[in-house]
Amino acid sequence: MAGDASTIARPYAEAVFDHAEEKGNLDLWSDMLSFLTAVVEEPTLAAVIRDPMFERAQLTDLMLEISGGRLNEEGANLVKLLVENGRLLVVPEITAMFEQLKAESQRMLKVHVRSAYVLKPAQEKQIAAALKAKLGRDVTVTSEKDPELIGGVHIRAGDLVIDGSVRGQLQQLANELGI
Repeated sequence: MAGDASTIARPYAEAVFDHAEEKGNLDLWSDMLSFLTAVVEEPTLAAVIRDPMFERAQLTDLMLEISGGRLNEEGANLVKLLVENGRLLVVPEITAMFEQLKAESQRMLKVHVRSAYVLKPAQEKQIAAALKAKLGRDVTVTSEKDPELIGGVHIRAGDLVIDGSVRGQLQQLANELGI
């Protein structure tokens, strides 16, 4: 389903991104899409969205009522379109793709670092600076503790993966030895 959802979401995300970029309101669309994602991921509402007995007009009205003033007219039109096409549940994928397109357009790279220990802010800054120098792009770092790494770090920046963890080195050694 994840692959299907991505395929379905891509044209919506690209259309929203192109429109937002043209209008110069990328941050506004980020906020609206993040809000819609939180709404459709709420379990009770997700069940309502999946319920075939719930009419689309009612669902549209419900979504717009829930949104209050959080959506502008264009955001409301997106909700109407997604409900009409039965695509409301792919909003999280649309949001993720939109954010990726936004980051690429702003030459921003989101980097996720896993470390055996909690990284200090200074260490995150060092990693960001090193990656910025290597990749020539601004970098934002998020990190998480993963004790299974034993030591070192595992960095994911888009398609680039740098495995400097002890676990990764042991796995590589085991592969070379045929273990």
